[in-house]
Amino acid sequence: MFKLSVSERRDAQKPRSPREELKQLDDSGVVAAHLAGNRLAFGELVERYQNRLLNFVYRSTGDRERAEDLVQETFIRVYRHLHRFDQSKKFSTWVYTISSNLAKNELRNRSRNPLVLFQTLLKNRDADAKPLEWEDNTYRPDDLFRKRHLKSQVDAAVDQLPEHHRTVFVLREMEGKTYEEIAEITSTNLGTVKSRLNRARNNFAALIAPVLD
Repeated sequence: MFKLSVSERRDAQKPRSPREELKQLDDSGVVAAHLAGNRLAFGELVERYQNRLLNFVYRSTGDRERAEDLVQETFIRVYRHLHRFDQSKKFSTWVYTISSNLAKNELRNRSRNPLVLFQTLLKNRDADAKPLEWEDNTYRPDDLFRKRHLKSQVDAAVDQLPEHHRTVFVLREMEGKTYEEIAEITSTNLGTVKSRLNRARNNFAALIAPVLD
């Protein structure tokens, strides 16, 4: 029979802090805690989704600083309207929907203002704005260079996809959302999601193939 050590028994008996209690809850539980007046609960939601939303919005807009502003606006809207959130639905789908709509509005406004678009391109032209993810310091320098170069090429290929294709591609391939979640986030039917994703995958494959040769 498996037995706990003295230190493990002591840890098991130790009461959890309020923050630790929140971390044991799923999103629905944290939302319920916030609505019940737990002042730490909203911070837990921010901690869970801030980086994920930032990566999503950044890939959608191509502007890191603006993405940070849009994620902040996302959480402001979440805080204001969380009491109206349908708790039978997934919180993650709801918060991604808000971010997706803000990113769409940003791109729509940018397309109407050529000066804003030009300034954004000029600002990012010489800057290494794309963060290196999944970096492993055990790589040899040449391995790390290839990894960094490949990631930049992947980002560039994603950036070239049409907006409506890029959104479903990022949600599915980089955020791991289901087709049903993507349909809800983008307010499109399931058939359209699958069609756009199929075209996005084909376009992406054509764009990235020369890099892999």
